[in-house]
Amino acid sequence: MLNTNVTNFRKNLFELMEQTIRYNEPINVSTKSGNAVVLSEEDYNGMIETLNLLSDPIMRKKLIAGRDTALDECVGEDEVEW
Repeated sequence: MLNTNVTNFRKNLFELMEQTIRYNEPINVSTKSGNAVVLSEEDYNGMIETLNLLSDPIMRKKLIAGRDTALDECVGEDEVEW
């Protein structure tokens, strides 16, 4: 995460936004009142989708079970019927 103050953020807004969008590098902008985080739309959408999936108890259990499954127990990609 890139850290900057609000003055530097204003001066370099275009470059910082391009970096955030291109490399999905969040920006922590500090001000006297507190901090704000700038995310790319792609990162934001991914975060929201993750929260939605984890808020569904059935999907949460499936994701945890998948995470805890050993790789040698998984089906190969070429064996999956889409």
